[in-house]
Amino acid sequence: MGKQMTEMLKGVLEGFVLAILSGRPAYGYEITAWLRDQGFEDIAEGTVYALLVRFERRGLVDVEKVPSEKGPPRKVYTLNAQGRQYLEEFWRTWGFLTERLEQLREGGK
Repeated sequence: MGKQMTEMLKGVLEGFVLAILSGRPAYGYEITAWLRDQGFEDIAEGTVYALLVRFERRGLVDVEKVPSEKGPPRKVYTLNAQGRQYLEEFWRTWGFLTERLEQLREGGK
């Protein structure tokens, strides 16, 4: 992934992770693995965990500790009502930005 892609991804990764959690509960490594499977190979696990901690502090997710077969319990994150509202706002903003970018790409029409 090039530097430009990395910088752009920083701005939208929050929305990506919330969108993943809107589909189903997940834990940090699971989210990282899914992102890597989608072509974001350079995503560091620590980056996703930092986002999840931030979501937890802001009250966007509910957290449940689930026993793990390999070591300590895993924190499973579920998007709650406040998180869904925040995600809807992300999608509105994303739509606005993509429309404007498309207009610029078409010559500012």
